[in-house]
Amino acid sequence: MAIKSNVFMIPLVLLLVFIGFGDKFLPNPLSNASVQTRTTLNKWIIGVFPKGEGDVINPNRDREAQIEQMENAN
Repeated sequence: MAIKSNVFMIPLVLLLVFIGFGDKFLPNPLSNASVQTRTTLNKWIIGVFPKGEGDVINPNRDREAQIEQMENAN
């Protein structure tokens, strides 16, 4: 059972080290890849969550704009 655990644990740890600290000690092409991977993951994770009240989808937004236009026309 220890071998199966190591088969998954070692690559996971290496991946986390590559993403988190690879730009500090790896040579230039891999260092840039590490930074780019970390930046892409950060943007993706931030994009998953809404940023605030202004980003919440309002299904009635178009209807409210139409009502305001009608009210302003009269």
